[in-house]
Amino acid sequence: MVIIFLDDAGWSDFHPFGDPEYETPHVQRLAEEGCRYNSFFVPQAVCSASRSALLSGAYPGRTKVFGAHGPLGRGLEPKFAILSEVLKGAGYKTALFGKWHIGDQPDTRPHARGFDETAGLMYSNDMWEHHPTDPETWGKHPLQYWENGDIVVDRVTPEFQRSLTTRATERAVDFIERHKDKPFFLYVPHSMPHVPLYVSDKFEEKSGVGLYGDVIMELDWSVGEIDKALERSGVKENTIVIFSSDNGPWTGYGNHAGVTPFREAKTTGFNGGTQSPCIIRYPGKIEAGSSSDRTFCSVDLLPTICRLTGASLPENEIDGKDVWPLLVGEKGVKNPHKYYPFSTVKEFQGVISGNGRWKLHLPHGYRIVKTPGMDGVEGEYGRHKIELSLFDLKKDPGETTNVIADFPEVAERLQKLAAKHRARFYE
Repeated sequence: MVIIFLDDAGWSDFHPFGDPEYETPHVQRLAEEGCRYNSFFVPQAVCSASRSALLSGAYPGRTKVFGAHGPLGRGLEPKFAILSEVLKGAGYKTALFGKWHIGDQPDTRPHARGFDETAGLMYSNDMWEHHPTDPETWGKHPLQYWENGDIVVDRVTPEFQRSLTTRATERAVDFIERHKDKPFFLYVPHSMPHVPLYVSDKFEEKSGVGLYGDVIMELDWSVGEIDKALERSGVKENTIVIFSSDNGPWTGYGNHAGVTPFREAKTTGFNGGTQSPCIIRYPGKIEAGSSSDRTFCSVDLLPTICRLTGASLPENEIDGKDVWPLLVGEKGVKNPHKYYPFSTVKEFQGVISGNGRWKLHLPHGYRIVKTPGMDGVEGEYGRHKIELSLFDLKKDPGETTNVIADFPEVAERLQKLAAKHRARFYE
């Protein structure tokens, strides 16, 4: 089992989701050998909340992991079991190479959460002394690089950041080669393309479109190196590979941000923030070269993986459901959820119907980009408000036309579901 989870990647940054000027042949090949899922959501478009939901199978409202945690943040409470723990309990060797960001205390760091091997950052790579807008605050605690529960680089430098993607990739390849004869779970949550952007010498100026393209090409290379290791080790045919991003692009950074065709971006409840590209390859089980518009959410991956691996579900209550029949396109199968909630930090903002057609926004404010930044400098933001709104995502994935007046019964049904969710998790 391999999960590659990018940071702030845009929907259209890779072929075949978009058509960027640079090439991404390895992600393209992964899609050709697996299925491209066009209606995959995360419940919150911010780092810690999204990563916690992926690994725990529980919504932010349940775990209370909201937004992006800083240095020494508590993160996800250990009472919520995560994927590494349930798979380790089923006899899997487990590893994480990349950015953790769901706990920076002794009992919430990854080496205490079921991972046999770990290497990477505990939080986002901009939380350091070189922060573009608030270096004084973020510089109070050094950005550190950890390996297997120990700090091995006490103060990460810009030059060191250039090696982050390569380091995660090399560790991932080595792990696969050492554990090819036993079940393993490999989680590669890259620090990129979250700002500040850094790329190794081998990809510098390679894309022809600037630093962001270079970074994406190196991430694509990483996918290829992991895939080659699976093939060399003879385990490609029985290994599930999942590729996605924690949320949409941080468009306030302009040419240092990715591209999405949907409305708004990271840190909003619109699809530009919560709808992520997703590819799953499982040879012989998921049809190669297929494409699916069936809706599911990151919280569904844990119970679905438990089904496929024979691992026991967590003893604590979770929100995700087994969606394997949806993933393989069984005829007549309906999504087991009545709805999926979405939020931004601590604000519950609405629901998407389980079939993915309808999206109800409760009244809320949201951030917009007024003037994009350039070359690593953040741009200028403004605030807008949205009234109670209903969107038909199948006809209007860009959330441009409020159809609440045309479908009052749908709006009423979703409002009732939203009210129950709010009462259960937010009051």
